[in-house]
Amino acid sequence: MADVVVFGGGDVARLADHYLTHDSAHHVAAFTVDRPYLSGDRFLERPLVPFDEIVRRFPPDRFEMFVALSYAKMNAIRAERYAAAKTLGYRLVSYVSSRCTFLTKNPIGDNCFILEDNTVQPFVSIGSNVTLWSGNHVGHDSIIGDHCFIASHVVISGHVSIGERSFIGVNATLRDSITIAPQTLVGAGALVMKNTVAKGVYIGERAKRFRRSSDDVDL
Repeated sequence: MADVVVFGGGDVARLADHYLTHDSAHHVAAFTVDRPYLSGDRFLERPLVPFDEIVRRFPPDRFEMFVALSYAKMNAIRAERYAAAKTLGYRLVSYVSSRCTFLTKNPIGDNCFILEDNTVQPFVSIGSNVTLWSGNHVGHDSIIGDHCFIASHVVISGHVSIGERSFIGVNATLRDSITIAPQTLVGAGALVMKNTVAKGVYIGERAKRFRRSSDDVDL
C-alpha cells in the first residue's frame, strides 16, 4: 500500500481516484497540477497543490505518484509529466483492474492504467505510462510501447507491435503480426491490415446517411 499523489484535476484524475480508492491498496492523499491550471486548493475534497510545490508538501520519500492525463498531443503531455515526476524522484504506481483478465507473466511498466474487461493474453509486453481503457483484447505475444493510449473495444491480434506514443481509437482492429510505428494515430473503427508509418494517421470509413427515413426501413 502507498500514499499516492495524483497528477491531474480533470476527468481522468477523478476516475483514477475512484479506481485506486475502490480497487487497489493505495490511498490517494492529494492532487497536483501545473500552476497555470490551478483552480483552487481542493479537488475531490483533498489538497490540490501546484506541481512546483509538490516536493516540499508531499515529498517523494513518503509519497508515490500517478500521472492521470489523457492522450492530448499524441500522449506528449502525459509523457512529459511522467518524466518530470520521475526526475523529482517519485515512484509511479500502476493500476490493473481486478476485473481485467490479465494472463501475461511479463511485468508491466510504471504509471499504467489498465481498466476493467480488458483481456491481456499470455506473453504480452506492456511498457510504461500506457493506458488501456475498458474492454480491449490484446492478443498473445503483442508489444505495447511506452506512452500509448488504447481506447475501448480495440482488437489487437497476436504478434502486433505498437510503437511509443501511439493512439488507437475505439473499436479499431489491428490484424496479426503487423507493426504500428511510433506516434501512429488509428481512428475509431479503423481496420489496419499492414504496417504503418511513423506519425501516420489511419481512419476508418465513416457511416453515411441513407436517403430513406427509418420509417421506410423494415427491421
